Amino acid sequence: MTAYTFLLPNFVGFLLFTLIPIVCSMGLSVMEWDSAMKFVGLENFARLFKDETFIISLKNTVYYSVFTVPLTMAAALGLAMILNQKLKGINIFRTVFFFPHVASLVAVAVVWNLLFHPTLGPINNILRAIGIANPPGWTSTIDWAMPVIIIVSIWKSMGYYMILYLSGLQAIPRELYEAAKVDGANAFQRFKSITLPMLTPTTFFVSIMLTIACFKVFDLISVMTNGGPGRATNVLVYHIYNTAFINYEFGYASAISMVLFAIVLTITVIQFKTEKKWVSYM
Repeated sequence: MTAYTFLLPNFVGFLLFTLIPIVCSMGLSVMEWDSAMKFVGLENFARLFKDETFIISLKNTVYYSVFTVPLTMAAALGLAMILNQKLKGINIFRTVFFFPHVASLVAVAVVWNLLFHPTLGPINNILRAIGIANPPGWTSTIDWAMPVIIIVSIWKSMGYYMILYLSGLQAIPRELYEAAKVDGANAFQRFKSITLPMLTPTTFFVSIMLTIACFKVFDLISVMTNGGPGRATNVLVYHIYNTAFINYEFGYASAISMVLFAIVLTITVIQFKTEKKWVSYM
């Protein structure tokens, strides 16, 4: 009873703020609710296939995730390996790279918007100074808006995952590297045969957390682009927000939420299923 008493606050919070809302959303997804609630069955889900904005939002979410997940993992691992060295003042550099994760996302988004401003931003001014007469419009153009979001997202989150990789690197026994050096393994061979396999549990955890975070991205999109220009950065969660709280179609928004939940759940299950094969391959 002592253990359950300590766990009770977390269970109550999970029940009130997670489990009950999920169950209610499931029930609401088969309802039409604008002024009065009415049961419509699977009509909301059938509507998804005719909703062009939903299809575009799904594609944008996949596009964002496909690039953000591996690039963030690579950046975080690279930083962790650099900052795992015994250098003077290394803790200061670790703090500097971790700082973006704890900084206000709204402030970060506003600053990056100013940096990428088409006419007044320093990035385009630098590009003009080196001879590029017509630099990109960045967040004001369809082709460059999503890449900018990806760049900012990587910069914002790589510090957090760097800490996780740093913990994994420091848990690797130094004797393995010393033995590999004695056997004549070069730096790349040591990285491939020791570092990557020993970091598999960390990489697995990071990949799951990053995937979930990418599929529920909202705040960065909302502050930097508002889903634009056009629908170039309109992702699923932003579409859910507009559907529910701008158009007041709560039933249809719940149906989209269930689809998003199913997608994330499927990806997570596949990752868990392939973990053992991944480990054995490494």
